Amino acid sequence: MGFINNAKAGSAGAEAKKARENGQRVLAYKFIEANKNSMATGPMAGIAERIEAIEAEGWTLYNMAAGEGKALGGERIAVICLFRLGA
Repeated sequence: MGFINNAKAGSAGAEAKKARENGQRVLAYKFIEANKNSMATGPMAGIAERIEAIEAEGWTLYNMAAGEGKALGGERIAVICLFRLGA
């Protein structure tokens, strides 16, 4: 995993830890990435690592959804994940 993906995973983990420490039982987290090729099947760079970072803080991925769009002249994909504590 590269420097940027490491930083994003670290940030996701820190936010998940903060939410848990603040007493939240549900965490909705949005990941936005460049969508270089929407017609290809394969790993989404950095998404799995960020989900793992959140789960390492005690959260369990409960549900997810994805959507595509164009912003600032480029394609983007948003992955919205719902995590629960102790699920």
